[in-house]
Amino acid sequence: MSVDVVASPASKARSFPLYRTLSRFVRDPLRELERIGRTANGDVIRLDLGASRPFVATHPDHVQQVLKGESENFVRAGTFWQPLHSLFGGSIMSEGQEWEVSKRILQPVFSTKHVRALTESMADAINTSVDTLEAPARAGEPITVLPEMNRIVNETVIKILFGNKIKQAEADRLGPAMEKVATSIAFRFLMPFVPRQIPLPGDRAFAEAAKVMDETLYELVDRYRDDPGEGFDIFTALCQARMTEGSGLDDAWIRNNLLSMWATSTETTTVSLTWLWPILDRHPEIADRLVAEIEGVVGTDRVRPDHLHRLPYVKQVIQELLRLYPVGWIFPRIALKDTDLGGVPVKAGQTVLVSPYLTHRLESVWERPLEFDPERFAPERARSHHRYAYFPFGGGPHMCIGRHVFNFEAELILTSILSRFRPRLLETVPAEPRIGATLRPSRPIQMELTPIRRQA
Repeated sequence: MSVDVVASPASKARSFPLYRTLSRFVRDPLRELERIGRTANGDVIRLDLGASRPFVATHPDHVQQVLKGESENFVRAGTFWQPLHSLFGGSIMSEGQEWEVSKRILQPVFSTKHVRALTESMADAINTSVDTLEAPARAGEPITVLPEMNRIVNETVIKILFGNKIKQAEADRLGPAMEKVATSIAFRFLMPFVPRQIPLPGDRAFAEAAKVMDETLYELVDRYRDDPGEGFDIFTALCQARMTEGSGLDDAWIRNNLLSMWATSTETTTVSLTWLWPILDRHPEIADRLVAEIEGVVGTDRVRPDHLHRLPYVKQVIQELLRLYPVGWIFPRIALKDTDLGGVPVKAGQTVLVSPYLTHRLESVWERPLEFDPERFAPERARSHHRYAYFPFGGGPHMCIGRHVFNFEAELILTSILSRFRPRLLETVPAEPRIGATLRPSRPIQMELTPIRRQA
């Protein structure tokens, strides 16, 4: 089906008016955006959404300009950023001084020394969480993939975020609340230009979940604010910064950064790993190669961080997974001053949307872009990619500071599960994402796990 395009001589950007494609947007907004992206083929375009007319930049050169070359001009603000800012407040997810302070304090937590300590703790948490899959596996009971990935990820992230400072009852409240936030924010994310006074589906659930998280996090802050002790966890680093004389930081700042790190560490990893299993089900040759590599390195042991450097194909599979289903699928930016993007004038106050999801699917950038092929990330081939042809964690100064921890976590979870079980989907599930703050599958995915017979 063709995409309706209206030339826009004044801006030199092709315009895609909503009224021409409304029915398709309502039926499947992500697929319509994919269709528009393919039609534009790397050109800067403009979406005419009526109340909002953002530009969309997908070519790697234009992405690099927005995220790195002119990062001080293209900032995280404006209408499209409001749903997330209302949740995270002044934090690592902000701009300006709030972002700079948060990044300066959090960056050391992700130093090489700290990441090594974090990954040891992470591996322990992952192995313990995967133990829980033994019962349904031996009973022949199927699991629903997303909730199980969410449980494993949450139990792991708790160690990274809080060390041993959180009670199980508190963790049990935070997990479901974050799940509710992730699903209820979808309409606000799709229609950010709708005033807050006008209720949308999900608003009440979002408010209820945010209240639970506020109560739980502020209780934790109150308990440890003045005596956080020592540790490599993020909560300790935030509390220690809050204690520093003259810091000017308050309890809300700790809450905002904890919630930012929690959300970016759990929802994104959960969703990415959920997509993995239907992909492996459709590509048994890739699954077989993964299993052979893991068996040869891990054997009957429990996976440890020092296994990972001997598992290059595991890393390539995760990288290709993030190409097709990137952690953040769209990054809104607003221009502070007039500029030019790919020959298109962009005025101060106008919004530019950058989408890894669309760039990663450009035929002019990737050969066979819709095909899952981990060999794209073999070292000799990966070096040929444009720096901003692949940017699942963003780019420039706002690149996700926890990206290395995410990669370790995803690789450890994948390896731990495949070293102990053989998965089988109950039915072939089309990999169709549902648009929102992240790209979740449009329907539940269930699979059975067959335990591997191990030597005593």
